[in-house]
Amino acid sequence: MSVFYTRQTLTIALDKAKAENKSIGFVPTMGALHEGHLALVKRAISEVDVVVVSIFVNPTQFNNKEDLEKYPRMLSTDVAFLENTGNVLIFAPDYSEVYPLNDSFDKIELNGTDEVLEGKYRPGHFQGVMHVVRNLFQIVKPNKAYFGLKDFQQVAIIKKMVQVLNLPIEIVACPTLREKSGIAMSSRNLRLTENQKTDALIIYQTLTYLKELKHKCNPEEAKKLAKDYFMKGDLTLEYLEIVEGNTLQSLGDSWAEDSTCCIAAFCGNVRLIDTIQL
Repeated sequence: MSVFYTRQTLTIALDKAKAENKSIGFVPTMGALHEGHLALVKRAISEVDVVVVSIFVNPTQFNNKEDLEKYPRMLSTDVAFLENTGNVLIFAPDYSEVYPLNDSFDKIELNGTDEVLEGKYRPGHFQGVMHVVRNLFQIVKPNKAYFGLKDFQQVAIIKKMVQVLNLPIEIVACPTLREKSGIAMSSRNLRLTENQKTDALIIYQTLTYLKELKHKCNPEEAKKLAKDYFMKGDLTLEYLEIVEGNTLQSLGDSWAEDSTCCIAAFCGNVRLIDTIQL
């Protein structure tokens, strides 16, 4: 395993691999790695020859300065976490390596899919996500890139970006990994107390309840009942929406083939998101 801090040194290593006709997989992360990230890395290792894991806390996707400042940064721990996973190259750049001088990024039109759900409550978030992912793709030039479905909207938007920019990259969406309790694995869980982790279970319990409701009522009714159920807990709900998986448009009277519930809530001052396909 090797750690690269500049795009130049990483490019030299990747050019050598590509000269040997090796396929490249890419797992972009913001660090504070957990078993969910490891599952992405292992999936990549099983499908490609060389895997690059980036560790970079991207400031352009935060619309809350305090959230950016509190985001955990633990590079040495992350490197140790990946030590025995296989042929992994770690890319841990600073800001200037990802956003060089004269870096340009034209806004990508996504027909409103970046303005609902997370986009509604975090204006500009997805343009920041697409900018950093576009730049990282330009550096790594992977054959495949791996993302977790906990960030369901992000996966949909990255797929759309790849299509719009005509990038020769396969986006591989991987299932959400959960702790034994059911809570979705997230770097933000590091900021939760044990009591808060228990409180946060209401998110997964609500999503599970919604799967039952799908067989009993339409999406609009199910959403109302799910919100009522959620309010029995101690978290503060930001949104709970049932959407069609491709367009991310809210469902009303009838279920779609790819119906998905997306939820965001605050546990204390920690914002958590989760999704479930219904």
